[in-house]
Amino acid sequence: MRLLIVEDERRLALSLAKGLRAEGFAVDVVHDGREGLHRAREGDYDLIVLDIMLPGMNGYHVCGALRAAGSDVPILMLTAKDGEYDEAEGLDTGADDYLTKPFSYVVLVARVRALLRRRGAGASPVVRVGELSVDRGARRVERGGGEIALTAKEFSVLEQLALRPGDVVSKAEILEHVWDFAYDGDPNIVEVYISALRRKLGAGLIETVRGAGYRLRG
Repeated sequence: MRLLIVEDERRLALSLAKGLRAEGFAVDVVHDGREGLHRAREGDYDLIVLDIMLPGMNGYHVCGALRAAGSDVPILMLTAKDGEYDEAEGLDTGADDYLTKPFSYVVLVARVRALLRRRGAGASPVVRVGELSVDRGARRVERGGGEIALTAKEFSVLEQLALRPGDVVSKAEILEHVWDFAYDGDPNIVEVYISALRRKLGAGLIETVRGAGYRLRG
């Protein structure tokens, strides 16, 4: 799952990003409303955490512009302002939920997960590929009835493959959804996690398609 945080309080934005990455999300961060709108239009995000009081363009206008363009990405709005009018205005522009600062990080994560579940309503959170079961809600993996412990990043890489069983998923696609936009390290990091998954799940489950990517076998 890939998230975008648009928040001009840098310490708060970086703190949220660090915590959400530890939860297994890929997170991009921008601090300006116009840049946030541009990134939201160009990127393939599963959810946006959007502050209201932003330089360049406020959160109401960013949200309204995205909805006017037909985007249905879930938007969780943040504000230091408190009051029914502010909440109503945020929701009227198309936001899906609203959180007033200061807030508990635990509450924010719960809201994020609830919005992601709501977006996926009707689709089972459990993906099954042969004997492999990937529970996206509980972030739990089983094979042949036995649970397999994975790190947050290992789970996210496997999730990308499990969502497209039998299809070839490129290294670039995995990097885009599991690592954040600013990642400029060695792209071969994907191979490290694929190797770790093979050790834990079995060598024959993930196939390397040379020059193209990886395929999860059923």
